[in-house]
Amino acid sequence: MKANVGNIDRVIRIVAGLGLIAATLSGAIGAWGWLGVIPLATGLVRICPAYLPFGISTCRMKS
Repeated sequence: MKANVGNIDRVIRIVAGLGLIAATLSGAIGAWGWLGVIPLATGLVRICPAYLPFGISTCRMKS
């Protein structure tokens, strides 16, 4: 599969995912915070399945 998550999008996903997981582990939020695994994983592998049907890509265009 071709990467469809750009650098800025990737950083935001990783930070948000880690933030949700950390908040869950600290007890600040409930078990729903484990959903942070999803943005963390998509940020790490640079592929977002939700972008595929819409043809969205936040990667830079090569000139």
